[in-house]
Amino acid sequence: MPKNKTHSGTKKRIKVTGTGKLLRERAGKRHLLEKKSSHKTRQLSGNDVVAPQDTGRIRRMLGNS
Repeated sequence: MPKNKTHSGTKKRIKVTGTGKLLRERAGKRHLLEKKSSHKTRQLSGNDVVAPQDTGRIRRMLGNS
C-alpha cells in the first residue's frame, strides 16, 4: 500500500507545537484593512489554536495521527 501524502495547503497554514497543539493564523488580516479599526486588526494578529472539532481532520491531512 502506498504512503499517504501530506496535504500541502494544510502544511503551509498549520503549525504543530511541541506539546502537539495546532496553531493557525486568524482570518481577515490580508486586505481591506483601511476600513477596519486598529482595535480589530490588533485583535486579528497573532496565532490561535485550531478548534477541537477540526483537530482530527487536520491531523489526518498533516499525516500525524
